[in-house]
Amino acid sequence: MARPITLFTGQWADLPIEDLAASASQWGYDGLELACWGDHFDVAAALADADYVKRHRALLERHGLQCFALGAHLVGQAVCDPIDERHRSILPAEVWGDGDPEGVRRRAAERLADTARAAAAFGIPHVNGFTGSPIWHLLYSFPPNDFAVIERGYAEVAERFGPILDVYEAEGVTFGLEVHPAEIAYDFVTTEKTLAAFDRRKSFGLNFDPSHLVHQFLDPAEFVRVFGDRVYHMHVKDTKRRLDGRRSILGSHLPFGDRNRGWDFVSPGHGDVDFDEVFRALNEIGYSGPLSVEWEDSGMAREWGAAEAVGYVRKADFAPAVQAFDAAMQLE
Repeated sequence: MARPITLFTGQWADLPIEDLAASASQWGYDGLELACWGDHFDVAAALADADYVKRHRALLERHGLQCFALGAHLVGQAVCDPIDERHRSILPAEVWGDGDPEGVRRRAAERLADTARAAAAFGIPHVNGFTGSPIWHLLYSFPPNDFAVIERGYAEVAERFGPILDVYEAEGVTFGLEVHPAEIAYDFVTTEKTLAAFDRRKSFGLNFDPSHLVHQFLDPAEFVRVFGDRVYHMHVKDTKRRLDGRRSILGSHLPFGDRNRGWDFVSPGHGDVDFDEVFRALNEIGYSGPLSVEWEDSGMAREWGAAEAVGYVRKADFAPAVQAFDAAMQLE
């Protein structure tokens, strides 16, 4: 099984898509997971101009690249979050508007629904993103939480996303939540509760990213096995733990790259993700979709890292066995 290896363009959105596509092709990627910011994929333009998607498709084809998914993480974050000034820096001006929180959430939901329409027009069956969370700020229960409020948080996310998923289903597109701290689902328990809140609608699945599980001391391969029917897409990203008794698992309110953090994202193969076991689990569930490198490493030049990462993933990925290893030794 040769799973296609793609590059998520979110961390490269400062570059013109034409330049990044040329580089990704040269590095050896099979395709791009296009972020819906920068000039990498413009949802509004895709819906307003029929030629936009044709030009974008032609751009990828010129460089021998495919596209299996769009990334709509930034607007997705604003659908269910308590909105504050931080969101202004990640949202398009027309989504932020006057900054009124409920207006921001409504416009973000409309843009995320439009992303399904744009994906369908582009011939892409899947969108990855975030949900945001109305209850993430209640993670540490002091002052003590009213746990009825926690339960209502799951219901609120399902209510806000329900109309969005109606559009996804009408367009034949699926949505993959990247299970991630600051989202409604960030571990095993919260993922199960989230899927239950959505009544396990088929249009709502998961973008599996092991890097967000490892620094929580969760087992990514077991996550694949438990939620295998909902793993619609994968991000290949790594995490390095530095929990030596002085550094905190909570990150100490330090920026990524600070050596005093208890963990940090690193280029694939340089951290603590057991990719061998992850690929075995993916083989067990029959996952044949893209392996999308989400490259993040504050200590490495990104061009060097992206080129190394595609080689690492191509070497680390392996096909499942078609027969038992000792089958050839059986004479009858």
